[in-house]
Amino acid sequence: MDAGAPRKPALGFIFITLVLIVLGFSIIIPVLPDLVKDFEGGDVAHGSWAYGWLIGTYAAAQFISAPILGSLSDRFGRRKVILIALAGSAVDYVIMGKAPSLTWLFIARLISGMTAGSLGTCNAYIADVTPPEKRAQGYGLVGAAFGLGFVIGPVIGGYFGRINHRLPFFVAAGCVGLNWLYGALVLPESLPPPSRRPFSWKRANPVGSFVALRRFRGVVDLALMYFIVMFGQAMLQSVWVLYTELRYHWTIFQVSLSLTFLGITAVVVQGGLVRRIIAMTGERRGLVIGLIVSGIIMTAYGFATEGWMIYVLVVIGAFGGISGPAAQALITKHVPANEQGAVQGSLSGLVSLANIFAPLIASWSFGAFIKTAPGIAFYEAGALMILALALAFRSFRIDDRVGVA
Repeated sequence: MDAGAPRKPALGFIFITLVLIVLGFSIIIPVLPDLVKDFEGGDVAHGSWAYGWLIGTYAAAQFISAPILGSLSDRFGRRKVILIALAGSAVDYVIMGKAPSLTWLFIARLISGMTAGSLGTCNAYIADVTPPEKRAQGYGLVGAAFGLGFVIGPVIGGYFGRINHRLPFFVAAGCVGLNWLYGALVLPESLPPPSRRPFSWKRANPVGSFVALRRFRGVVDLALMYFIVMFGQAMLQSVWVLYTELRYHWTIFQVSLSLTFLGITAVVVQGGLVRRIIAMTGERRGLVIGLIVSGIIMTAYGFATEGWMIYVLVVIGAFGGISGPAAQALITKHVPANEQGAVQGSLSGLVSLANIFAPLIASWSFGAFIKTAPGIAFYEAGALMILALALAFRSFRIDDRVGVA
């Protein structure tokens, strides 16, 4: 590792890390809800509620740990934190694969949530290696990595899930182990020692990290908007498998194919079109367009009466994904280089907070209205995009008053 000239940090390194991270957790998505239902005796309504609590437990642990890991990455560097997070994920998948009861699934998700700082730290890595004017494109690669991981992961999970519901968890553990090895041997550090800063519990605790966002003018509204968008997306993700299995009678493999198609569209838009779209619209207009498209498509999912309609909506809805990179780029422009890790940790904490309550609300809504309006969670998510849009406009007005582009 030390022989020869040190590797120069670049987006290509972190892109591979992100793909492998997403590949790991996307493998288990098609089978985890069914495994939970098995523990609940096959009852769909009770299984959906237990699944919501399972996701919420993971997110609660992540909510507490994400700002801590973000601040630690500002102190010790991104690479070490990523390696710790990957090790926790590997342990999680092995425990889940061997879990003899629902209780052990909760224990595994708690462990994984405590070390789930890899995505937030990867976002800070991107901020380290890209100039402000190119960060929207850089964060587009995050979406592309998610898309590429979802192209491969669900198909693998669906294939092995047909053999045994537990087998995909061990495959996921192998992918994370490969990712850890890549990080240990290849991934260079992106934060040089002169740019690091001392660790502070004031910034690292979840509440303190959110309060600290107030120091950056215009960031609070953007952060709240980001939280609401993630809340809506988490609601969709929480019931996607359950909803499509119930309404369209899809098998695990059919569900995995729909997730793969989602990944393909995300790769095309996030990896290839975000740069061009944002270049034409600017970050603000790109954010607004993305929120409007997302709101319309999220609502339309709940009205779709045939399975093939989902695929049409996925293609259109992929363009709503430009809102994420645009929002991330706008936020980073308000933050100095040596605080990107803490801010990204705070944003990861917001995502975790959304993932605590969104699955609970979505799964409860799905279970309560399973016979009358199974698509209710999609309607709720669509309505949230209207609120996100209002917060985005308020942030723009604040920046205009103080002359921030």
